[in-house]
Amino acid sequence: MSFFKKSSGRTGRIVNFTRIVCLVLTLVLAAGLTAGLSGCTAKEKIYVFNWGDYIDPGTIKEFEKEYPQYKVVYDTFDTNETMYQKLVSTNTPYDVLIPSDYMISKLISENRLIEIDYSKITNYDKIRDNLKVTTFDPDAKYTVPYMWGTLGIIYNKEKTGDDVIDSWDDLWNEKYKGDILMLDSIRDTMAIALIKLYGLEEINCTDPEKIEAAGKLLEDQKKLVALYGMDDIKDPMIRGNYAMCVHYSGDAYAIMSESEHDLGYVIPNEGSNRWIDSMVIPTSSKNVEGAHLFINFMCRTDIAVKNAEYIGYSTPQTEAMEELGEGYKDDIVYNPSDEDLTNTKEFIALDPSVMETYNRVWETFRLTDDNDSSSSNLWWILLVVLAVAALGAVIFFVIRKKKRDKLRYED
Repeated sequence: MSFFKKSSGRTGRIVNFTRIVCLVLTLVLAAGLTAGLSGCTAKEKIYVFNWGDYIDPGTIKEFEKEYPQYKVVYDTFDTNETMYQKLVSTNTPYDVLIPSDYMISKLISENRLIEIDYSKITNYDKIRDNLKVTTFDPDAKYTVPYMWGTLGIIYNKEKTGDDVIDSWDDLWNEKYKGDILMLDSIRDTMAIALIKLYGLEEINCTDPEKIEAAGKLLEDQKKLVALYGMDDIKDPMIRGNYAMCVHYSGDAYAIMSESEHDLGYVIPNEGSNRWIDSMVIPTSSKNVEGAHLFINFMCRTDIAVKNAEYIGYSTPQTEAMEELGEGYKDDIVYNPSDEDLTNTKEFIALDPSVMETYNRVWETFRLTDDNDSSSSNLWWILLVVLAVAALGAVIFFVIRKKKRDKLRYED
């Protein structure tokens, strides 16, 4: 049967023309819809979950340009804990995570990570060897290092003078009372006290008595500390207002670069924390092939250079370090030697019962500090109130006496 019915005259020609136009439009729309649908289905998604402002945004666009079959769905978190909660409580099929050391050990212990096929990470040989085998991934099965650094002391040479700052003991030196800045961080600050008391091997201490002793040591130190903070203790150090500040090497590098004062950075002799943020593939991944491709891309030299320059933290990629130039490569803060790192360890996840002890000791130490300050303020307020009341009473009696004397005189 013919699609068109036979018609005569002008009306018939118009009807036929209209039908032809409708048919053409239908075919065009169908073709466009089919192409659109095929274009959508051709894009495989790679779900990436990373710290905020922890990647050069251009690298994601570059990845999608080089691998047009993939679309990166990028999400960010602000703490390891928020990352963990979202990972376990949502249905988002994350393919690549970039958490920190202790959180990685937690994910491994809970069987939430899959082993990486390193044969697919062709740029893995460019990663610094002494960062591959870690405390949190001792068999090097689950991780590819992304950024790393150390915990140490930034010191102002203009204030410390001839004193050699090279030990955690320096943070307990009475000479620097009110001239010390400490991190407001449980694991970092408690680790300093534990290392000072018992050595580097106790950086992941689980002994309640030792944890209590570390808290007591920090309580003894607090009278020397001007401020506990995180980002808020950077600017005072840049301005040269304090003698010492505990911070991470990446932040130390930035502080020293911005400051006009003569600052130094040291990993104390007793040892310290070496932190590593690594790329891992969670069991939630539905695109393991794409996850491997993305991780390998991030390890490529040009991409590692871009990320290192954008973030400002140390890259584990050896070729990228060479390309960054002498300003980065020869800086012992940004790029410490293998020898400097022999006395460093990573944090691992601790059992919840152990962390309860840490939290209790920390809260007692910090709240005591606040309560002492509050009590002191209350005493001062009370003294002022009493003084004002006494002064008011004196004025009242003086005025009253004058009125009485005046009445007597008039009488």
